[in-house]
Amino acid sequence: MTFALREVRRKRTSSGIRIGVLVPFTNTNLEPDLMEICPVNCTLHFQRTGGYDAEAVPDKDQMTQLGVFDLSHDLEMIKGAQPDVVLYGCTSATLTHGPSFDRDLAIKIKDKTGVSTFTAAGSLVAGLKALNAQRIGFASPYVGNVNEKATAFLEESGMAVVSCADVGRDLGCYGQGLLSLKEIYQLAMKANDPNVEAIVLSCTDMRAMEVVKEIEKDLGKPVVTSNQAMMFCVYKTFKFPKKINCPGYLFNSL
Repeated sequence: MTFALREVRRKRTSSGIRIGVLVPFTNTNLEPDLMEICPVNCTLHFQRTGGYDAEAVPDKDQMTQLGVFDLSHDLEMIKGAQPDVVLYGCTSATLTHGPSFDRDLAIKIKDKTGVSTFTAAGSLVAGLKALNAQRIGFASPYVGNVNEKATAFLEESGMAVVSCADVGRDLGCYGQGLLSLKEIYQLAMKANDPNVEAIVLSCTDMRAMEVVKEIEKDLGKPVVTSNQAMMFCVYKTFKFPKKINCPGYLFNSL
């Protein structure tokens, strides 16, 4: 590596921030999503985490178990990158526990790492509040008892869940990540209702961010996804200028 290239690399790192991300170990879509819309001059540093059975259907019991998984080792690993912020990249793990648990988990991660922390579930709420959206159409690849918990989470956070849509079959961990863009689009349409002000597409392993623009164009309503919302919180907190490829009305609110 030339001295000039080394200097460019050093300069890029020092002019932005380092974003640490905890990602469930079977998740393959969170990383490319965040890479796509990562602020200029910032870097992403991922730590894969466990706490669930990859072969089991991620129902309420599995996700509740994941939410209380001991993150001590993973947080020590992510601290090695000296991040400026940490993202907790699983939505259903805290949706199943409720808003107070979600807030407490963010505080615990911040205490361990010393930096600001945003959870996927908390970021969805932050995104909806930034849009002043209160009547929600909720859609996810989750099983029914997780969607029930997700609805309760949003309603406890001050939203009214007008409609709730699922894919109509139980998906395993890998199945959630394999949903096609057409299926995700149809899922959003299923969650729409005349009284809905915004559509939530929840799940960090669903390729929802890729169809945000198409859904918003056809519905004329904002769409908030888990991955989009987490990065929105980063942009807003650190006051980064929006990249041109950041999708959705949500980023227009910066």
